[in-house]
This record gives sequence, C-alpha cells and structure tokens, in this order.
Amino acid sequence: MMRFEAFLLAVLCAFGAQAQSYPTKPIRMVIPFAAGGATDVIGRLLAQKLSESWKQAVVVDIRPGASGAIGSEFVARSPADGYTLVMGGGTTHTAGPAVNPKMPYNPISDFTPVTLVATFPNILVVSPSLPASSIQQLIVLLRANPGKYNFASSGAGGTPHLSAELFMIMSGTTMTHVPFKGAGQALTEVMAGRVEVYFDNLSSSLPLVQQGKLHGLGVTGLERSTAAPDIPAITEVLKGYEANSFVGLFMPAGVPADIPRAFAAETRRVLQEPDLRRRFQELGAAPVGSSPDEFSGFVQRDIERWRQVVAKAGIKLD
Repeated sequence: MMRFEAFLLAVLCAFGAQAQSYPTKPIRMVIPFAAGGATDVIGRLLAQKLSESWKQAVVVDIRPGASGAIGSEFVARSPADGYTLVMGGGTTHTAGPAVNPKMPYNPISDFTPVTLVATFPNILVVSPSLPASSIQQLIVLLRANPGKYNFASSGAGGTPHLSAELFMIMSGTTMTHVPFKGAGQALTEVMAGRVEVYFDNLSSSLPLVQQGKLHGLGVTGLERSTAAPDIPAITEVLKGYEANSFVGLFMPAGVPADIPRAFAAETRRVLQEPDLRRRFQELGAAPVGSSPDEFSGFVQRDIERWRQVVAKAGIKLD
C-alpha cells in the first residue's frame, strides 16, 4: 500500500511540476477559419500577449475549411500534451454540432475545454437597396412577402445561420437560406444586393455599416453593444431574442488537468490588461477568461440552446 501511495504522489507531483514549468516549447494555436475574421483577429491578439508573458512563442496556424471542422479535427487528433489547441466557437463546438451530428469529431468527448476567451454579438445587416431601415420595417416587409427575400450565411450551422433562424421563429417570418463559403463572400453578395439579409459577426460588418456599404438594423445581444451604441438590440423589438457568438480555446481530450488550468489562469490575467481589453471592446467583444470547468458548462448549455432552435426550425443538412 505504501508503495502505491508513493507512486501516486510521484505522479501527482510530476503533473504539478509539468504545469509549473509549462510551456517549455512553442504552442500552436489553430484558427479554423480564414484569416481576417473575428476568430483570427482575437486569436492573434491573445497569442501575442501570451507569447510576451510566457517568453515562449504562441504560433497562430490558420487551417480553414468545412466551416471550421478541418482545423478542429486536426487539434482533436493531436497529441494531448497541451501544445496544440484550437480557437473554436459556436460554428465548431455548439451551433454547428447541433445542426450536423455527423461532424468528424465529438465537440465534448474529443476536446478538453480550456477557457472562454470572449463573447460578442452578431449584427443584423441588410443591403442598402432593401426598403427597410429598422427591425420593425424589416419584419413588416418579410411578413408581407414570405419566402421572397434571401438571407446569407458564412456556412450552414454557424451562429450567423442560426441567428437568422431564431429571428424567423420569433418574428413569424420566412426567408430563403443562401449559404456561402465564408463571411467575405457573403458580405460581398449582400453589399451588391444579390442577397438581402445577413447576420454577421459585429467586428467584420461594423466597419462596412460605418462606411454606408451596409445598413445595420440590430445586434443580437441582450443589450446594445458599446462598439455600436446607436444600433438597437433586436430584443428591444423581439423580447428575449439573444444569439451571441463566442470564441474559446480547446485542447485535445486527455490533457493533464493542470495544464488547461494554468493556460486559463494566464489567459484571464492578460485579458485584464487595459490595452488588450480596449482592443477587444473596439471589436465589440467582451473579454471573459473563464476556468476550464466554467467553460465546459458554457459549451454544454450552448449546444442544448441551439439544438432547440434547430428542432423548432426543422433544419436538416442534405
């Protein structure tokens, strides 16, 4: 018995020493979406801060494709040593799996949640040619023309797609879904008026709204965004409407628990730095920095929330 206890103590001490010395080599942070989007921008900002703090490189690795599934699967199949992780979000870990149960990984069992980095609202934007300058006017227009107008998405199953589905459920309207391979293509089509409506990440659409290339009708949070205080929250018209996006870090399943705890603690610390908080807020993102356990609970609740939307909307992937 004494030998077993000594062995167990040695193992625990080894794990503790591993976390205290972590990291001892460069860390790979996979961004599973194209460069330039909200996930990429936030990931790079955080990676730079962590690199400076740890005096160890946190290298951003862009691996887009299949609505984030390619990069996420790569991390799920990587060694569980704490040196490879993915900046995931609703499309990869909650909303996407709610729509597509046949994803090439399990969002719960194949990953170790590390920390919720930030949350941010989406924004309802419309083509300048659409005769609707408010949420109320858009609802009236859609109800009078069921199925006539189209809404874009950056891919089936993402939070932009399901934000629109929830909007239609709560407003009693119908539009036709037109999925694109990424936000850039979707924005181009909406600005050109070939597709009329789009729920996009606030950080990528807000500059276009400010330039007059799109009309911003509402944000999807429970209150107005500090980055765009003049744009109402959709819940001001559709009570209880909420469809926020998030970004968070995931390691492969099986990573020793001390490592994600250490990573989460350092992330929480750097997110408190004024310059990083200010940059996040300019993007319309609210920095969080949760513990692994808190983030795990968040992910499971978000999956269930989007499963309910998928069931009500009757969404099925071909």
